[in-house]
Amino acid sequence: MSKVDAAELDRLVAGGDVSVVVFDRQAGATTVSVHADRGYTSASLVKLLIALSVLERGGPVSQVQRMLSRSDDDLASQFWSTYGGPSIVTGWAKKIGLTGTRAPADPGRWGDTRITAKDVVRIYQYVLAHAPGAILTALRAATEVGSDGFRQYFGIPDAAGDRPWAVKQGWSCCRPTRMLHTSGLLGEDGRYIVAVLSEHPASVDYATASKRVTAVVSALLG
Repeated sequence: MSKVDAAELDRLVAGGDVSVVVFDRQAGATTVSVHADRGYTSASLVKLLIALSVLERGGPVSQVQRMLSRSDDDLASQFWSTYGGPSIVTGWAKKIGLTGTRAPADPGRWGDTRITAKDVVRIYQYVLAHAPGAILTALRAATEVGSDGFRQYFGIPDAAGDRPWAVKQGWSCCRPTRMLHTSGLLGEDGRYIVAVLSEHPASVDYATASKRVTAVVSALLG
């Protein structure tokens, strides 16, 4: 991973906001931290916490994997209702030590959970230590097109080249802005945990925003 500065990354998301945290598992250190504590609407990244809740209570593994790999909103909504709603977020924030993660103001809108890049990396660290099997299998099998028809290979997958990856992506619009997030493991043996969160004006379409997020990851890869 290349050293990058905040100004370089900010330029790649013109008119919007971007936050990046990269943790090198081999070195045991955070190697990139740009706007790490800036808050964003999580969109589907909260599905990582939903998955942890379902698996912890012995829920259906295959459906959890489908929710993650295809970013299935219907399954997420079912699990959210069944396994505690906003308490999923508050419970895991306390357990893992997520300092910038907040449950949604509207308890029915799981995608409006607030999160930070720093916290996303912390979630992956927990998953790797305590629940790697089912979740990482699903993230390695992320489909190019999500259950809603959205192309979810922006960011890490598009920039990775021949490097192995495992990802959970997020996208939402427009309350009132457009969110586009790429997160996961990148490199041999999942060496790097990468979280790139971005917010764009609604006037910036998904195709353009997707290219910008991919450019951010490409900059990290040098």
